[in-house]
Amino acid sequence: MQKETFEVEYEYEGERLDKYVSILFPEQSRSFFQKLIKDGNVSVNDKIQKANYRLKTEDLVTVEIPDAVETQILPEDIPLDILYEDDDLLVVNKPKGMVVHPSAGHYSGTLVNAIMYHCKDSLSGINGEIRPGIVHRIDMDTTGSLIVCKNDESHVFIAEQIKEHSVNRRYRGIVYGVVRDDEGTIHAPIGRHPVDRKKMAINEKNGKDAITHYKVLERFDKYTYMEFKLETGRTHQIRVHMASIGHPLLGDTLYSNGKSPYKLQGQTLHAMTIGFIHPRTREYMEISAPLPEYFEKILHDLR
Repeated sequence: MQKETFEVEYEYEGERLDKYVSILFPEQSRSFFQKLIKDGNVSVNDKIQKANYRLKTEDLVTVEIPDAVETQILPEDIPLDILYEDDDLLVVNKPKGMVVHPSAGHYSGTLVNAIMYHCKDSLSGINGEIRPGIVHRIDMDTTGSLIVCKNDESHVFIAEQIKEHSVNRRYRGIVYGVVRDDEGTIHAPIGRHPVDRKKMAINEKNGKDAITHYKVLERFDKYTYMEFKLETGRTHQIRVHMASIGHPLLGDTLYSNGKSPYKLQGQTLHAMTIGFIHPRTREYMEISAPLPEYFEKILHDLR
């Protein structure tokens, strides 16, 4: 049981209790804390209050978060598109609609379920039972190259490269509008959106440093085909950065109001190439995932 007490500062005078607590713990959802409050795990001045309680300066808010109950993750015989594999790691081409690792509402059908079946007991354990082998991730509706580590040594070695921004990650995407500059760099911090917790946003105050390099590959009447090179790997980074300059990704309903003439499942974004130093051979290797069929068809139609 995690138990902490906070004194309400002047700037939060009049704030709802559930919103205040969700600000204190940004890694959890607001609905999580609404349930916590409903279950009597949040008190104000030692008295249980409802979610809509309005806070006063110097109120003492005590939050008790029960220990997480680990859900058992089971191997599932789900076909994998394996681009490369050896004794230390594999690189898979993740399909659209597949969640990388289990989370609330997604305990089956994830990439982790599939690799557990494929690799049996050969997966790194650094990220715990719920994320074995997972050293980085891509969004559910983004396709493409993803490294999976089979042992802890490989995991540490690859994770260090990701931390140092030395992994070469190049994406392909189609954005709304005609991008004027042939290439450029967006350097703007990304953090949780202050109002909509499903979204990330350019957040100067609470965001983490984020850098995206972009290059125009082809311009069309209303769209632009682009390559993106990630220097950092923030949640929704390319999607947020491109939306911030007025060119959100085609099909991205979270960061765009643009109407798409195509029937799409989420953003038109593909993690095409990943390059890294191999943990055992210490040699640089680069692996690319071919563009998915739907992506090729859109390009064909646009041309």
